[in-house]
Amino acid sequence: MKLLVLAILIFTTMGVIQSVADERQANAVSVSAAEIRSNATTIDGRQLISSGQPDQRVLEIVKDAGFVAVVDLRSAEEDRGLDEVRAVESLGMSYVLLPIADVGDISFENAKALNEILARFDGPVLVHCASGNRVGALFALRASLAGDSDDEALLAGKAAGLTRLEPDVKKQLKNRSK
Repeated sequence: MKLLVLAILIFTTMGVIQSVADERQANAVSVSAAEIRSNATTIDGRQLISSGQPDQRVLEIVKDAGFVAVVDLRSAEEDRGLDEVRAVESLGMSYVLLPIADVGDISFENAKALNEILARFDGPVLVHCASGNRVGALFALRASLAGDSDDEALLAGKAAGLTRLEPDVKKQLKNRSK
């Protein structure tokens, strides 16, 4: 009898844990809605959100949705409109700066660096720049590194916000193919 009660308790606890995990996943997916100008992508079985510069409200939304980190691709000199490091860390999330200052920083080396950063976190991550364009550029190069064709990589980049940097990404992809 004790064994049966213990088994029921374990299965009930596992169900509650799974419900919390399911709710967290649903919240993460809902973050991609219009409340954040973002592009949601699922990579490696987890949610990555590409966006332009988040404000305090957006940071609170992603925190409430279970996000664990914010990766900032803006250069240190760019105005964010808030003390982003303090804002992110005060919400209990990790903040990482990978400065992509100009087109010269759109490289496979920085795409690999982004992969290494993302590998540190077990959970959803917000990756942003000012508009999402630099994020999309690096996501395209990441897709190429993962074995996608150039066309597939460009589609992945566009889904993550790639716009005016597309010609530069195409050059990178072409040079890699040689």
